[in-house]
Amino acid sequence: MTLFVFGHRNPDTDAICSALAYADFLRRTTRPDAIAACCGTPNERTEFALKKANLKTPRIIMDIRPDLEDVCNRQPIVANTDDVFYDVYQRMNDHDVRSIPVLDDAGKVVGIVTLLDLLELMLQGGVDPVRSREVRSTLLKVNSVVGGQFQHCVEPDRVDDYVVTVGAMSAEGFTNRMKQFPAERLLVVSGDRPTIQLPALEMGVRALVVTGGYQLSSGLMQLAKAQGVSVICSPFDTATTTMRIKAAQRIEPIIETSFMKLSSKMPVEAARNQVFRSPQTIFPVLDGDELFGVISKSDLVNPPKTEIVLVDHNEMSQAVHGAEDANIVEVLDHHRLGGSLKSNHPMRFYMEPVGSTCTLVAKMFQRAGINPSPGIALCMASGMISDTLFLRSPTTTDVDREVLQWLEELCDVDMSEYANEFFQVGSALRSCTPEQVVREDCKEFEESGRRFSISQIEEIGFDLFWQRKDELATALEALATENSLEFSALLITDIASNGSLLLMSSEPDGWEEINYPQLEDKLYELEQVVSRKKQLLPLIISLLDMPQAPMP
Repeated sequence: MTLFVFGHRNPDTDAICSALAYADFLRRTTRPDAIAACCGTPNERTEFALKKANLKTPRIIMDIRPDLEDVCNRQPIVANTDDVFYDVYQRMNDHDVRSIPVLDDAGKVVGIVTLLDLLELMLQGGVDPVRSREVRSTLLKVNSVVGGQFQHCVEPDRVDDYVVTVGAMSAEGFTNRMKQFPAERLLVVSGDRPTIQLPALEMGVRALVVTGGYQLSSGLMQLAKAQGVSVICSPFDTATTTMRIKAAQRIEPIIETSFMKLSSKMPVEAARNQVFRSPQTIFPVLDGDELFGVISKSDLVNPPKTEIVLVDHNEMSQAVHGAEDANIVEVLDHHRLGGSLKSNHPMRFYMEPVGSTCTLVAKMFQRAGINPSPGIALCMASGMISDTLFLRSPTTTDVDREVLQWLEELCDVDMSEYANEFFQVGSALRSCTPEQVVREDCKEFEESGRRFSISQIEEIGFDLFWQRKDELATALEALATENSLEFSALLITDIASNGSLLLMSSEPDGWEEINYPQLEDKLYELEQVVSRKKQLLPLIISLLDMPQAPMP
């Protein structure tokens, strides 16, 4: 099963770059099936960094909850409409299945056949002297099932409705028996009995099956050719040959064409609810009109969970949708420890107070004695530059500085020049709608039962913000309403001055105690505040925790 490495929702450069780098590290060490994923489109700066590193964007997955394509059997055992009992039964028995889908000549699913259906096919007609003898097949299939060889054949691939007649009585009695049926439908089974074979050939029956490994004499063969009678030589005795001929019946009459089929994109939970009361035992899973796989009810009882690694976050409110139903095998983060992550099993949890998750990934490479490729090195450097504002953020540690110097040597890039180029690219205020701006790097938090979000963008100067302040305020209020949050905050950080502006959708109780200048309604100047996790989030939590004065 694939292991997905995910950054948080609305991912920033550090989230995406750490996912890419850690997936690369895992593939080179313990998990060759690791794949980087993200639950949002990279912003322009991240795309710039990935292009410079010559790396592809991680796979975008908005919901990790498994679909049928994730849990179904992708190599199903199938039957075709022109198959016969013997082949289908052997196939089902060899693979220990009791029901299989049936495909037409174009490969489309047309129905289902069960083991019970097959048994009914063999027993159809009961003791009726005519119906119990009928076999719809071709001489090619009959010859194949009896393991025989043709001495002579006429239109062997033509589908016929045979009447199987066994020459196990006197010649006169058998001749009278044959006259009860149209000669062109008769398939006569006989041992080495010329007295039976001769009248059958003279009547011009459809085919003569000679049992016991015998063959027709040269004289009778001349008559067979003259009369247009096909001749099959079977290595088995008459009783066994007759049973095998019955097993050469085509399965068409028993194909159940009224059946439930499921889309490969259907969520497992939805499929479970849909198939619960169905009498079907297996369900074809389709990708469009094509068979993608099959699934049974038992497969849906306890399907395998998707395995994921969380990087750059540890709170479920920030994780990809469906993470609560996944198997979280590891967390790699540099933020505070949230209270919403729970697990029914042990997991690796690696946290360290550094400036970037990419710093932690780079240390993984160092500890393992593995040098990342130049592209992965530049990728990790980009995440560090973004999250530490090129080592100017108060979250920066000596570890970050040492790691960035090590990465600079590996990717042979002047980091000062690259950082300047990086921050010049992708101004959200210049290229995004207000709705995109407030969602680009947005994280939700829950503290003491109070839910809120903080978004952050980095700009060079505040000129564009002042031009778009009103529409950003409207978008921020809509974000809070849409997600049922108490409030939403937008931190606009000026990379040049190392300061920020804070725009609020609304001000919660206790906000009047904030110790920063208020510029306008719901707008504050936060000098020397550039870090959401180390400066702004603790400030907001302290205000929310502050006891309120009693009502007069």
